[in-house]
Amino acid sequence: MKKIKMGMVGGGEGAFIGAVHRLAAFMDGNIELVCGAFSADPEKSKVSGENMFLPAARCYDSYQQMFACEARLPADERMDFVVIVTPNHLHFPIAKLAFEYGFEVLSDKPATLNLKEALELEQLINKYDRLYGLTHVYTGYPLVKHAKELIVSGELGNIVKVFVEYSQGWLSNREDELSKQASWRLDPKQSGISCCIGDIGVHAANLVEYVTALPMVELCADLTNSVDGRRLDDDGTVLFKLSNGAKGVCIASQISLGEENNLVLKVYGDQKSLEWHQQDPNTLLLKSKVEPTKLIRAGVGDFSKKVNSAMRTPAGHPEGYLEAFANIYQNFVKQIQAKQSGKPCSNEEFDVPGIEQAVRGMAFIEQAVSASQSTKKWHSFLTEDEMEKERIDVSN
Repeated sequence: MKKIKMGMVGGGEGAFIGAVHRLAAFMDGNIELVCGAFSADPEKSKVSGENMFLPAARCYDSYQQMFACEARLPADERMDFVVIVTPNHLHFPIAKLAFEYGFEVLSDKPATLNLKEALELEQLINKYDRLYGLTHVYTGYPLVKHAKELIVSGELGNIVKVFVEYSQGWLSNREDELSKQASWRLDPKQSGISCCIGDIGVHAANLVEYVTALPMVELCADLTNSVDGRRLDDDGTVLFKLSNGAKGVCIASQISLGEENNLVLKVYGDQKSLEWHQQDPNTLLLKSKVEPTKLIRAGVGDFSKKVNSAMRTPAGHPEGYLEAFANIYQNFVKQIQAKQSGKPCSNEEFDVPGIEQAVRGMAFIEQAVSASQSTKKWHSFLTEDEMEKERIDVSN
């Protein structure tokens, strides 16, 4: 076994998420950062790379230069995959070029600027036979995986209601827009047609579909700009229906003053229900009307092999966001290793969010924005027939 070599686009000095990615990638010791184009400013890119102890020759002026140069290196030196940690508008062109040069891709969400690009990305993955992962980090938590297994096994009975909330308060005032993290998220040219739903609402929607294993089929939405002059939404509520008929509500907000990163999931069945809070991720509540509420703690009791593999420390040693992020990375590394060994390497088999989640995420964002602008109540959430039509349109 050898370390998997990683390149990075974006994530240089002053970028919050780049450091998070590197910490997560390095946690298990089997990923090595070998190169990067860390900024659109060549000088900043070189300084950032040097501060990470990379040789100057592997700190590139642009991602175009990086892919061309890395592709010419011997196989045992060049990067194996690239992680994309840039504003949204660059995700697609970077991933496209990476595929063309022969590299696997792990990308921040949302996958692309719009649904059309996501569907084109799907075609490119098939054309070039590349691996593609999406950092829907909340699927990496052990008890989220356990919640999924409880639901799929029938422990909750028939799912009848789902509630998911993702509330933050960091964009509650005009002056909050001055930060680097806020400025591009509120710029349609860089962020796309949505800020709040595109940034955190899509995480909430993905969590619902991951845990329940039920796709959304219809939705209605009310998105708002709460601060005068903002061009994109900073708050929203989406009602949705799942494929089994269950109804749900998704609340996403970045102007809920005092909230930090309040992601909450509640799933109600006709036999039992469960509740999970991202700010207390090592606890899962399993509720019943005929039994006392069961408090499930990470590391205590019997769990499946998949859930156990996502736990890193004994019970009582808090694990959280970074460990969940690391689980996404480690599953993606195992997927790369399987491919390199000629073994089956599907995203589903390795529990890595992939192009299916990328397409559904972009469809959710666009459908929510469209529904919010309409007087019609319910809007279909891209059926397979509608999706196929979209794919044909992209092909043409």
